[in-house]
Amino acid sequence: MRARVGLALLAVLALVASACGGSTSEATVTDGELYRFVIPAGTGDRIDAGEPVEIVPAQLDIEVGDTVEIENLDSRGHNVGPFFVGEDETVRQTFRSAAVYTDSCSVHPSGEFTIVVT
Repeated sequence: MRARVGLALLAVLALVASACGGSTSEATVTDGELYRFVIPAGTGDRIDAGEPVEIVPAQLDIEVGDTVEIENLDSRGHNVGPFFVGEDETVRQTFRSAAVYTDSCSVHPSGEFTIVVT
Protein backbone atom coordinates (compact mmCIF):
# COMPACT_ATOMS: atom_id res chain seq x y z
CA MET A 1 0.00 0.00 0.00
CA ARG A 2 2.83 2.42 0.84
CA ALA A 3 4.42 1.71 -2.51
CA ARG A 4 1.20 2.68 -4.33
CA VAL A 5 0.85 5.89 -2.33
CA GLY A 6 4.50 6.70 -3.02
CA LEU A 7 4.08 6.10 -6.75
CA ALA A 8 0.93 8.20 -6.83
CA LEU A 9 2.75 11.03 -5.03
CA LEU A 10 5.65 10.83 -7.49
CA ALA A 11 3.22 10.96 -10.43
CA VAL A 12 1.54 14.08 -9.00
CA LEU A 13 4.92 15.75 -8.39
CA ALA A 14 6.03 14.93 -11.93
CA LEU A 15 2.83 16.42 -13.32
CA VAL A 16 3.26 19.61 -11.27
CA ALA A 17 6.93 19.92 -12.26
CA SER A 18 6.14 19.51 -15.96
CA ALA A 19 3.41 22.13 -15.73
CA CYS A 20 5.82 24.63 -14.16
CA GLY A 21 8.69 24.11 -16.56
CA GLY A 22 9.13 24.31 -20.27
CA SER A 23 9.13 27.02 -22.88
CA THR A 24 6.71 29.92 -22.82
CA SER A 25 6.16 29.36 -26.52
CA GLU A 26 4.19 26.23 -25.62
CA ALA A 27 2.47 27.55 -22.51
CA THR A 28 -1.26 27.19 -22.13
CA VAL A 29 -3.14 30.43 -21.63
CA THR A 30 -4.98 30.19 -18.34
CA ASP A 31 -4.78 33.59 -16.68
CA GLY A 32 -5.00 36.24 -19.39
CA GLU A 33 -6.19 37.22 -22.83
CA LEU A 34 -4.89 35.66 -26.04
CA TYR A 35 -3.97 38.05 -28.87
CA ARG A 36 -3.64 35.97 -32.03
CA PHE A 37 -2.32 37.18 -35.39
CA VAL A 38 -1.99 35.19 -38.60
CA ILE A 39 0.41 36.08 -41.41
CA PRO A 40 -1.31 34.67 -44.51
CA ALA A 41 0.43 32.87 -47.34
CA GLY A 42 1.57 35.34 -50.00
CA THR A 43 2.33 38.16 -47.54
CA GLY A 44 5.98 38.35 -48.62
CA ASP A 45 4.93 38.62 -52.27
CA ARG A 46 2.54 41.46 -51.38
CA ILE A 47 5.36 43.29 -49.58
CA ASP A 48 7.70 42.75 -52.57
CA ALA A 49 5.02 44.23 -54.85
CA GLY A 50 4.98 47.39 -52.70
CA GLU A 51 1.60 46.73 -51.14
CA PRO A 52 1.26 48.01 -47.57
CA VAL A 53 0.59 45.09 -45.24
CA GLU A 54 -0.95 45.56 -41.79
CA ILE A 55 -1.23 42.27 -39.90
CA VAL A 56 -0.51 43.68 -36.43
CA PRO A 57 -1.25 47.13 -35.02
CA ALA A 58 1.59 49.63 -34.58
CA GLN A 59 1.10 49.25 -30.80
CA LEU A 60 -0.51 46.48 -28.80
CA ASP A 61 -1.44 47.27 -25.19
CA ILE A 62 -1.76 44.15 -23.04
CA GLU A 63 -1.61 43.17 -19.39
CA VAL A 64 0.70 40.91 -17.42
CA GLY A 65 -0.50 37.34 -17.96
CA ASP A 66 -1.70 37.97 -21.52
CA THR A 67 -0.33 35.95 -24.43
CA VAL A 68 0.60 36.99 -27.95
CA GLU A 69 0.54 34.30 -30.63
CA ILE A 70 1.72 34.84 -34.20
CA GLU A 71 1.20 32.14 -36.80
CA ASN A 72 3.11 32.50 -40.05
CA LEU A 73 1.56 30.73 -43.05
CA ASP A 74 3.85 32.56 -45.49
CA SER A 75 6.74 30.98 -47.38
CA ARG A 76 9.27 33.26 -45.65
CA GLY A 77 10.06 34.40 -42.14
CA HIS A 78 8.96 37.75 -40.76
CA ASN A 79 10.16 40.07 -37.99
CA VAL A 80 7.22 40.99 -35.80
CA GLY A 81 8.50 43.30 -33.08
CA PRO A 82 10.49 41.25 -30.57
CA PHE A 83 9.79 38.01 -32.45
CA PHE A 84 11.12 36.34 -35.56
CA VAL A 85 8.49 33.97 -36.94
CA GLY A 86 9.89 31.54 -39.48
CA GLU A 87 7.95 30.14 -42.40
CA ASP A 88 5.13 27.81 -41.29
CA GLU A 89 6.00 28.55 -37.66
CA THR A 90 3.96 29.74 -34.69
CA VAL A 91 5.44 31.82 -31.88
CA ARG A 92 3.58 32.16 -28.59
CA GLN A 93 4.69 34.30 -25.65
CA THR A 94 2.98 34.84 -22.31
CA PHE A 95 4.17 38.06 -20.69
CA ARG A 96 4.91 37.71 -16.97
CA SER A 97 6.10 41.25 -16.15
CA ALA A 98 5.44 44.83 -17.18
CA ALA A 99 7.68 46.08 -19.99
CA VAL A 100 7.73 47.77 -23.38
CA TYR A 101 9.03 45.89 -26.42
CA THR A 102 9.65 47.76 -29.69
CA ASP A 103 11.38 46.35 -32.73
CA SER A 104 11.19 46.15 -36.49
CA CYS A 105 8.14 44.64 -38.13
CA SER A 106 7.74 43.49 -41.72
CA VAL A 107 3.96 43.11 -41.39
CA HIS A 108 3.06 46.70 -40.50
CA PRO A 109 3.42 49.72 -42.82
CA SER A 110 5.35 51.71 -40.19
CA GLY A 111 8.03 49.03 -40.04
CA GLU A 112 7.72 48.78 -36.24
CA PHE A 113 5.65 46.89 -33.70
CA THR A 114 5.44 47.85 -30.02
CA ILE A 115 4.02 45.70 -27.25
CA VAL A 116 3.23 47.57 -24.03
CA VAL A 117 2.68 45.25 -21.07
CA THR A 118 1.12 46.84 -17.96
